[in-house]
Amino acid sequence: MRSPAGRLSLVVALLSLCCRAHADTDSSQSGPASYERDVRPLLETYCYKCHGPTKTKGDVDLARFVDIPSIQREPKLWRNVLTQLNDRNMPPENKPQPTGEERARLIEWVQHTLTHFDAAHFAKDPGRVTIRRLNRFEYNNTIRDIFDTNVKPADAFPADAGGGAGFDNNADTLFIPPILMEQYLAAADAVLNDARPNKLLVAKPGDDGLTKRDAAKKVIAHFAFRAFRRPVNNSDLDPFLKLFDAADARGEDYADSVRLALKGVLVSPWFLFRVESDRDPATTTPWEVDDYELASRLSYFLWSTMPDDELFLYAGLGVLHEPHVLDAQVTRMLADPKSKALAESFGTQWLGVRELLTNRNPDPVRFPKFNAQLRFSMYDEAVAFVDSVFRDNAPLTTLLDSDYTFVNDWLAEHYGINDRVGGGDGKGEVMRRVKLSDPSRGGVLSLGAVLTVTSYPLRTSPVLRGKWVLEQVLGDAPPPPPPGVPELPKDDAKIGGLTLRQQLELHRKSTQCASCHNRMDPLGFGLENFDAVGRWRSDVAGEAVDSSGVMPTGESFKGPAELKKVLLGRKEQFVRNLAEKMLGYALGRGPEYYDQPTVQEICDAVARDGYKSSTLVRQIVMSYPFRYRRNATADDVKKKQPERSTGGAAESKEE
Repeated sequence: MRSPAGRLSLVVALLSLCCRAHADTDSSQSGPASYERDVRPLLETYCYKCHGPTKTKGDVDLARFVDIPSIQREPKLWRNVLTQLNDRNMPPENKPQPTGEERARLIEWVQHTLTHFDAAHFAKDPGRVTIRRLNRFEYNNTIRDIFDTNVKPADAFPADAGGGAGFDNNADTLFIPPILMEQYLAAADAVLNDARPNKLLVAKPGDDGLTKRDAAKKVIAHFAFRAFRRPVNNSDLDPFLKLFDAADARGEDYADSVRLALKGVLVSPWFLFRVESDRDPATTTPWEVDDYELASRLSYFLWSTMPDDELFLYAGLGVLHEPHVLDAQVTRMLADPKSKALAESFGTQWLGVRELLTNRNPDPVRFPKFNAQLRFSMYDEAVAFVDSVFRDNAPLTTLLDSDYTFVNDWLAEHYGINDRVGGGDGKGEVMRRVKLSDPSRGGVLSLGAVLTVTSYPLRTSPVLRGKWVLEQVLGDAPPPPPPGVPELPKDDAKIGGLTLRQQLELHRKSTQCASCHNRMDPLGFGLENFDAVGRWRSDVAGEAVDSSGVMPTGESFKGPAELKKVLLGRKEQFVRNLAEKMLGYALGRGPEYYDQPTVQEICDAVARDGYKSSTLVRQIVMSYPFRYRRNATADDVKKKQPERSTGGAAESKEE
């Protein structure tokens, strides 16, 4: 016989099982929407007439998606579907509309599908990165760290194209034009002639009884190890020793003979390219990169340069790949001043502000105070701000809204910030962190560099600014404008008594323009208090600035401070976009459908940890595609090269 307490426990257990079974039964009847049962019929009813088997408007055929994995393999297209549903742009107003419940079901299902991946449908794939050369920024930094020199020979190299994720470290766009080989030779000469002899000749004949050739071999081995970013053996060194021998036989002195050998090192593919070893071509299983390759992946991601002595040490010990070691190295590297390269390379390309240094030229008559000093100060502000977020481990939301920025005297005057140092001691030229009292300033939206590159020479462009917010902040790029749409005026003078805003509102009445401009223009209107060079203004063309906007979802705001609040309400979308872009930058290739589970894992971890910026970096470094490699497949060979990109800058078309 059971005791009363025992019988009570048994009853409770049985009741619990009954309740659980009842809950399971209910779930099977009314659980989450099924694609075949609940979603596809809605698509057939409301979407297939324009995007189905008989008509594919915009080259979109939704009927070809037969199951969830096929949808998850094209996340970009389905994110656009989600946007159109949320913004009520689709179906068009003149077509049958889903009920509120049906639209909500579609939105919920697409959101869930794009953020929940079944590992069984996606074999782990680290992707394939083509062997890639050092880009100009990486070349200069690597030369700096090998030879302790400030010479920057790569500044004369042809510009690097951006591709894939939009960054100039993308392997598929780092071509080798013929002229570059000549410039590599000239660059090697410039570097070796600038290097100080005491730094270059780390061994000399007579040191510890070394012969001339033994001393030369020691010098070559020292620099080859650093230049190739891996251990070197005799077969690696032999070609360069032959160069030394040839120069020595001609009677050249020891230093010049060593320089010739090191010139060979600097034009070697092992230096110019980031080489990672492959396995037997028959191998189909991905493998973990070795610790020296991992050290290079880590250093070029965070520092845009070669590994330092500590990374080489842990790689040599074979422990760099261990999670606690890798985690400690990320912390150390982010705190190092060299991590500014992450902001200068990733940050400026993500924001699209590199154009400020090349082809963005505000009209000198309209903006006479915009000069070279201001141009470079704006660029430096963007770098310093992004750097501060990652260096201080601030929340990623700080990028959207902060109570500080960086200015020097020129920027302080330009922005109307009362924080000028003055005097002739040069301190006024130095960028410094300042506390902001105006909530309209702060964050990437109010950076002078961003506001200038999203403007025209004579006026602002709400369209370009709105497009920039959609693309760079929310990762929701609109399609290119249709052909034949008339351009808007080059300045902001009234036409027919209409302000630029009123002209844009007429522009949006066109059916073919409305779907995109309804999303872009309100975002751009929210920044209209900033003129074409980022100064605050209250009126334009004799009228008070109207900086109000209404999103297709019904959210309304006025001015940049309220616009930032709207964007903060979409922080998950912002962080996902940032994670995808930074992952692509770290990998040196464009994102693929099989990366989406990794992106989601990164975003989930970042959200759990309070959106800390270091968590984003840490999760990318720990991710499967960052630590693994595979052989090329037939699909990799057939895959066409990604289109060249401007690195995230807004397009100059405004239609």
